[in-house]
Amino acid sequence: MLVSYNWLKNYVDLGEITPEELAEKITKSGIEVEGVEYVAEESADVVIGYVASCEKHPDADKLNLCQVNVGEETLQIVCGAPNVEQGQKVAVAKPGAKLPGGIKIKRVKLRGVESNGMICSLQELGMDEKYIPSQFADGIFVFPEDAPVGESVNTYLNLDDAVLELDVLANRADAMSMLGVAYEVAAILGEDVNLPEESVTFSEDESAEDYISVNVDAKDLNPYYGAFLIKDVEIKPSPLWMRNYLMAAGIRPINNVVDITNYVLMEYGQPLHAFDYDRFNSKEILVRRAVEGEKIVTLDDQERTLTSDMLVITNGSVPTAIAGVMGGANTEVVEGTKTVLLEAAYFEGSSIRKTVKETGLRSESSSRFEKGVDPNRVKKAGLRACQLLQQYANGKVLTGVAEHDDLDKAEKVVSVITDAINERLGTEITDSELGDIFQRLQFSFDQNENSFTIHVPTRRKDITIFEDMVEEVARIYGYDKLPYTLPQGSNQAGALTGRQLVKRRIKRFMQGAGLMETLTYSLTNEKSVKQLMSPEVKAQNPVPVSLSLPMSEDRKYLRLSILPELLKTLSYNEARNQSDLAYYELGSVFISDETLLTKQPKEQLRLAAALTGKWTEQPWQQEKKEVDFFVAKGIIEGLFNFLNLEVTFKPAKLDNMHHGRTAVIELNENTVGFVGQIHPTLAKELDLRETYVMEVNIDSLLSAFNNVPSYEDIPRYPAVTRDIAFILDKETLAGEVKQKIKEAGAPLVNSVQIFDLYEGANLPEGKKSIAYRLLYQDPNKTLKDEEVDASYERIIETINSEFGAYVRS
Repeated sequence: MLVSYNWLKNYVDLGEITPEELAEKITKSGIEVEGVEYVAEESADVVIGYVASCEKHPDADKLNLCQVNVGEETLQIVCGAPNVEQGQKVAVAKPGAKLPGGIKIKRVKLRGVESNGMICSLQELGMDEKYIPSQFADGIFVFPEDAPVGESVNTYLNLDDAVLELDVLANRADAMSMLGVAYEVAAILGEDVNLPEESVTFSEDESAEDYISVNVDAKDLNPYYGAFLIKDVEIKPSPLWMRNYLMAAGIRPINNVVDITNYVLMEYGQPLHAFDYDRFNSKEILVRRAVEGEKIVTLDDQERTLTSDMLVITNGSVPTAIAGVMGGANTEVVEGTKTVLLEAAYFEGSSIRKTVKETGLRSESSSRFEKGVDPNRVKKAGLRACQLLQQYANGKVLTGVAEHDDLDKAEKVVSVITDAINERLGTEITDSELGDIFQRLQFSFDQNENSFTIHVPTRRKDITIFEDMVEEVARIYGYDKLPYTLPQGSNQAGALTGRQLVKRRIKRFMQGAGLMETLTYSLTNEKSVKQLMSPEVKAQNPVPVSLSLPMSEDRKYLRLSILPELLKTLSYNEARNQSDLAYYELGSVFISDETLLTKQPKEQLRLAAALTGKWTEQPWQQEKKEVDFFVAKGIIEGLFNFLNLEVTFKPAKLDNMHHGRTAVIELNENTVGFVGQIHPTLAKELDLRETYVMEVNIDSLLSAFNNVPSYEDIPRYPAVTRDIAFILDKETLAGEVKQKIKEAGAPLVNSVQIFDLYEGANLPEGKKSIAYRLLYQDPNKTLKDEEVDASYERIIETINSEFGAYVRS
């Protein structure tokens, strides 16, 4: 719902409150204002001018030389608009004026002739294209003859208006009209509502019933139908103020008759429809359900095929409108229309909703009927439109209204007690304060001490029970004024558990390492359910848990590993030219050794990752590194170091994994996962390139993790590094040698790193060379060469004797 700030001021005294402040107050009361937009950007020194003369430019065929009276002076202006003529009143930007977009008007010469200002179009004044009447889309805007020369154009064109966009929910149909919003704003500000007049001077010698009768067959869908008749109307543009308001509401002006029906629609929230009575070709209105397959050409010149669920307005035989949705082209008000048949009716929202769904026609009218209109405002809206047609179309309104009326206009009654309101809201509202709230809402009520019997106006269909009234009281009292208390008892304030904190730390590490988080299905198919299970999971001989009613065969089993679905995600993205991928997921697998459906599987939290493509690339340095086993292994080592846990790796042969590039992960000598390259056969099946995966039992990590802050002193004494390369049997594990070096070199050896592997020429068959870098450091003193040498020799002797190795020369 678009609400014009200037239009709203006609009904409620807004005082000095700005549109933005009003928007905030409305939002706080329960109807969200999505935004505030101004009709046009601010301009200055633009006035209404009178074109006293208009002649062709002496040196340009498409330019006109105009003398324009702007009140205090007459300006000579060169204008290129095709529709400028003598005798018009136009918008004139005087020299020094500022237009939207930062344009400043100066005195200039055009083709040798001085021009002192500019005659402006609506576009040049900053008005949006959608608001501009079609006749002025390609030229300047022409004011009505009564526009005062010399006055600012801002007021006359409503350029200083702001439009509030309200997000009106289905239960607040009352806010789909200017009067409904006026009631809401008046309650918020504590002001009165100034209702428009509906006084009509009727013709005494003729009545509407002399020309038309109303019959309703579908009484369940149309409890009220009123027909007014207005003769001798003059089709012409509607008054400028009305056009301005309609444009601010997002409706393009057409002519006075159509504009008046749209204006009343926005003002009252009651849709109306105007028929050309002479083209109606009947003295009877018959409202009925459509005949299956019946056709009508609507106002948009489209032929519509009707169904029996739709409600139509007919002239007794031929459909002339789809009730509440759109009129027919055969009775459209045109330039030569002299007699208007005005419809004001109440249609059931369910019927309109079905029609909209079947036809795809949604309009301002249908949206209001769908939500529900005020039954006490239907006839009043018709009278308001008659008044405006009489005033601005010089129409003669015939006496009375031809109508069918079975409409229930009774108000709902809701009883409340002050103590019950306070108990529900936690407030201490007094009886007088509660009565004041009901008065601000303009709800009539009967009071007996602290008991109120409230008569809810029919415009507020959303209020039927006590709880609805509690909400109204809370809204107007102010949600921000409701008291609040902290929970009582021994409960502590909410916080993340230790388990949740560690999970977040793990996610942060993985993201920091360069992996992107995914969330895959917990359900998989029969083929994938036992693929890539971690050794410690497989050792439990788990029975896949199947669903009784799966959504599909591909989502039938609870997963025993995260990796199969993660690899499918990798494959999906790689098929779309995403070549360098690194994904991880932290989620549950479901382990069960029971076949009975009464037994629930055990959920185990696991971390899985899959990587393929380039890990790093530096184009300028022409350097790049593909993902390999050591990248994947390094991520696992980094995670365990991050959690301050010791991890070891052992070569392993696992199903669907490359036998030479796979290792199990051990924590405290227990297997907690694995890392390695997926087998080329599986990679080919999934259409993947060389891909590395890992999966870790996070529950085991959480059990071993000691969440106690620790630190190490910054070393005060220098460190000494020594490199050593051992010739070892190819079957000897580098990690075991590394561990022995640590043990033999303790406590002086601070760290050991492997930095080189060599296999090839100048080495005996079956041998390899592995180089280690040893870091010596004592936290309490500077080491002497003798101490380092002694430790170095002891390490060599230990490795040589235990592994049959020797130092590479």
